[in-house]
Amino acid sequence: MTNEGTSTRDQILHMLKVKGSLSVSDMAVELGITEMAVRRHLNTLERDNLIKSTLVRQAMGRPTNVYSLSQEADELFPRNYSHLTLDFLQDLKDIDGMGKVEMLFRRRENRLEESYRSQVQGELKDRVAKLAELQNEKGYMVEWEADADGNTYRIQEFNCPIAQVAREFNQACTCELSLFRRVLNADVEQTSCMAKGGDKCVFEIKKA
Repeated sequence: MTNEGTSTRDQILHMLKVKGSLSVSDMAVELGITEMAVRRHLNTLERDNLIKSTLVRQAMGRPTNVYSLSQEADELFPRNYSHLTLDFLQDLKDIDGMGKVEMLFRRRENRLEESYRSQVQGELKDRVAKLAELQNEKGYMVEWEADADGNTYRIQEFNCPIAQVAREFNQACTCELSLFRRVLNADVEQTSCMAKGGDKCVFEIKKA
């Protein structure tokens, strides 16, 4: 897609975010382009599940479609969850002590283990591959590899979606390591950690 096309698409998303539901004619007037051009962009946005349409009855004439952002599109706009989470964790620590914070992280670990357990099955290689896939779905940008001996594996995470939290509360990293050990049922050691200054998180995995 051309830069012009991308720009118009972004303008449409921004417009729907600010103004709510709009018809094709509303958007055409606002953007100063033809209704046909608007529809072309809307087709692309609908294909990408970024907008949804609703048929609205008019006082006069035929019903018309109005368009609004989907839940997926809402995630394209800036978020600042990490600061909110950090504030809450810090407040919890101040009010109830570090023990309560550690309990929260353990509860999260237990939830993830319960969710992962039924999916991470088979030989160690299969379990490593599936764990990498599940972590990828959560935005960790994971690669995994096997050493020549076939008994040692390595998981590398190039992104940490909770990096700001992990830097302040290292329990996040401790629980991730514990989670890996539990779901892989293997010996797992972390040799690099982004929260401690590494350029990626690396986990060495061996058969137990």
